[in-house]
Amino acid sequence: MRNHFKLTLAALALAAGSLASAQTTLLNASYDVAREFYKDYNAAFVAHWKKTTGKDVKIDQAHGGSSAQARAVNDGLDADVVTMNTTTDVDFLAGNGVVAKDWAKRFPGNASPTSSTMLFLTRNGNPKNIKDWDDLIKPGIQVIVVNPKTGGNGRMAYLAAWGYVRKKGGTDAQAAEFVSKLYKNVPVLAKGGRDATTIFLQRNIGDVLVTFESEVVSVDREFGAGKVDAVHPSISIIAENPVAVVERTVAKKGTGELAKAYLDYLYSEEAQEIAAKHALRPRSAAVLKKHAEVFKPIQLFAVSDYFGSLAEAQKVHFNDGGQFDKIYSPGGK
Repeated sequence: MRNHFKLTLAALALAAGSLASAQTTLLNASYDVAREFYKDYNAAFVAHWKKTTGKDVKIDQAHGGSSAQARAVNDGLDADVVTMNTTTDVDFLAGNGVVAKDWAKRFPGNASPTSSTMLFLTRNGNPKNIKDWDDLIKPGIQVIVVNPKTGGNGRMAYLAAWGYVRKKGGTDAQAAEFVSKLYKNVPVLAKGGRDATTIFLQRNIGDVLVTFESEVVSVDREFGAGKVDAVHPSISIIAENPVAVVERTVAKKGTGELAKAYLDYLYSEEAQEIAAKHALRPRSAAVLKKHAEVFKPIQLFAVSDYFGSLAEAQKVHFNDGGQFDKIYSPGGK
């Protein structure tokens, strides 16, 4: 019995030791284009955590397509937090008990510390004089977008075009007709946001690229400033960037307090400023106003205004046999 007791104590000591080491490292599973933002944010958080607690922490990042990342976490990737670009990916994890059912209420603003919107990138000088969504359906205009069946970027572009018609008082039937005309002007569908940018800038196809506002900074950084003009349409969609604690991992690693603090700090003035620098729309009204020259005022609508939720939009528009399949035929015929 005494030996058994000693063994238990040893096991406990071992567990406590591994717990202590686990607490110093946090893994954030995130989406591709947030790579640069989190590089800067993580450095700021590490300094903040040291200053407020006296403890050192190491942040590891895993990047990939948002949905692919969600699947990896679901299948066992031990991320402490997920930071995504579409709520359906976090809902998927919540449905499987990996994150809390009420994750969207755990942090302010729908648990989305930043958001983005869809805008247009044209060639330098905007030679085709593209100003708004109506210009994208004109004859002879080539539009580059992501396939909404393979990328969140593409789903948001599609929903933004549809919602543009609805916000101006149009019906769903009119929106379907408008979006159908737009996709007839699409010479090739991109697989993802980065692929779309490559098609537009490296393969030199198309007159306009519809993409996330935050991609403007990436384009300037990667391809050099002055290659594109950013055009803000009159109306666009709010694309929220949701975050959640991975309850399954933090329960195992004992990192709950650290994971919550990491996501809380995304709402701090310092983090919101870093977001603005990376062209992610800050949740803070004060920081947003301060950067008004970057974040031009656009009439923004939410997915819930016209589509119920992203999950419902997925079923109606993007699942096999949905609206997108009805209006799009490859080759624009």
